[in-house]
Amino acid sequence: MVDYKEIASYAIILVIVLILAQHLNVVVSGSMEPVFYRGDIVAVEKANFLGINEFDPKSVEVGDIVVYDAAWFDQPVIHRIIDIREINGTTMYVIKGDNNNRTDPYYVTSDQIKEKVLTWGDSPIVIPYIGNLSLWLRGL
Repeated sequence: MVDYKEIASYAIILVIVLILAQHLNVVVSGSMEPVFYRGDIVAVEKANFLGINEFDPKSVEVGDIVVYDAAWFDQPVIHRIIDIREINGTTMYVIKGDNNNRTDPYYVTSDQIKEKVLTWGDSPIVIPYIGNLSLWLRGL
C-alpha cells in the first residue's frame, strides 16, 4: 500500500533542501580572509529567486558583502562594498576583498549585484570548510 503522506513529506523535504542549496555559495578564494576562507560556505539572499526579489540591489550599503558578476572575472565574485559614488547620474559601487591590497578593477552597477551575504548581527552567516568538497569536485 502506498503511503501518500510519507511521499508528500519526502517531496516537501526535497523542495526545502533544493531551495536552501540555492541560497548557499562556496567561497573559492582567500580574498575575504579572515571574515571567511576558501572552502567556506556563505548564506546569501538573492536579488531575483524564481521571480521573488529577496533584496533590492539598489539598497546595498557600504559594508555589505555582495556577490556580483564581475567584468574582470568569469565567475561571480564575493567582496565587500567600500564606497558608493554617483558618476554621470549612475550609482556605482567600489568593491574590494577584505584581504586584497586594492579595490576591484572596475566600478560595479546594481544590475551586476546578484546576491547579498546574510548576516547575524554584524557577522556573515558562514559554514566553515564544507565547501572544500565542492571545490575538489570542480577541480578548483
